Amino acid sequence: MKRVFYLYGWIILAFLAGTFQPSRAQEEIPLVLVLTVDGAVTPAMVQYLARGIRIAEQRQAEVLVFQLNTPGGSITLMNEMEQDIRASRVPVVVYVSPRGAMAGSAGTIITLAGHASAMAPETIIGAASPIGGQGEDLGETAAAKEKNAMIATIKSLMEDRPPEAVQLAIDTVENARAASATEAFKAGMVDFIAENLDDLLVKLNGFTVKVLDQEVVLNTARVQVEPLRLSFIEQILMILTDPNIVFLLITIGVQAILIELSSPGGWVAGFIGVVSLALATYGLGVLPVNLFGLIFLGTAFVLFLLEIKAPTHGALTTAGVGSLIVGALVLFNSPGTPTFQRVSVPLVIGTSLVTAAVFLVIILYAIRAQRVPIRTGQESLVGREGFARSDLAPAGSVHLGAELWTAELEPGQENLPKGARVVVVKVDGLHLIVKKAP
Repeated sequence: MKRVFYLYGWIILAFLAGTFQPSRAQEEIPLVLVLTVDGAVTPAMVQYLARGIRIAEQRQAEVLVFQLNTPGGSITLMNEMEQDIRASRVPVVVYVSPRGAMAGSAGTIITLAGHASAMAPETIIGAASPIGGQGEDLGETAAAKEKNAMIATIKSLMEDRPPEAVQLAIDTVENARAASATEAFKAGMVDFIAENLDDLLVKLNGFTVKVLDQEVVLNTARVQVEPLRLSFIEQILMILTDPNIVFLLITIGVQAILIELSSPGGWVAGFIGVVSLALATYGLGVLPVNLFGLIFLGTAFVLFLLEIKAPTHGALTTAGVGSLIVGALVLFNSPGTPTFQRVSVPLVIGTSLVTAAVFLVIILYAIRAQRVPIRTGQESLVGREGFARSDLAPAGSVHLGAELWTAELEPGQENLPKGARVVVVKVDGLHLIVKKAP
């Protein structure tokens, strides 16, 4: 019996040990924080990465995976992201994904800044030659300065990589060269080619990286993967750097302001206009735009407003449409502006035509209102018909609508009997001048 009790006791202890062991294991499972960005390098992306690194450090994550798909962006913002990655106490792995993604221009330096780097199949990296803030080619001296600074950054980031990898990275800056994932991996420019995030974590397990000059061996065999989403504000700021959204905000904002000015007293149109223009201003401050286009946009809306005040049967509206289209294209699509930061031409044309249609409708209502007969005051009586309540010889009284008026026949008119129909010719104070109705 004692042996039986001992057996039951060991079974119970084993069961309890199995029950509590997963909880301890769960606590000890390393954390992998995953950030995902898709689009041009913007201040919101910089803020997102900095927030992700801060959270990873606070939660003592094993590694932070930064999934990247970008055509590039500002050199200043690129430098901020590179500095944040290199200052991180948590290993940052930059992963160019998914298939078809790219780490273009500034994305090249961001990828190389990672403590480890990887690319999905069919992705590309490179074409990192610097351009101006308005998308234009830099002058010879300015281009040389920017290129030399970027090359120096590349060399400092790739001290432990093969000479072929360093040369390939330098070519992406000097000659705007782009490389496929296979080419970059064979040259040693990136550490892995990974099919997906799970494949990447398998390949990272046991890999040694240098974080703040200390070697760290990654343990990603059994990890807890947790994505970190963009915050609401970061999503809004990312949207506001879309040139199509900025163009729509400018169009809506100016129209709302014009509506408020044409019929003051309300607040909804003015509020919408001010908010739209404020949001558009943020986008204009981030995007590479040619501010000369704002002159054409302002001219377009002035022409629309003049059409309302002094209708020209659509002439000013047509000129306004042309000015609006030219202004938008000059503002966003100047020569040298990267393709991904250009506004959609069909959107510009469609929005311009819709704007013109709105103003034409307003003009039609204005013209119709001008042609409506006066319906209040004494002037509204002229032309109205009534009938005589007494003989008009030549004076008497007439019934007009629901009112009784003293009236007198127009000079040259024959006397009219009671009940005859008359029409008002003139109003003289409280006295009507009438004639026989046709």
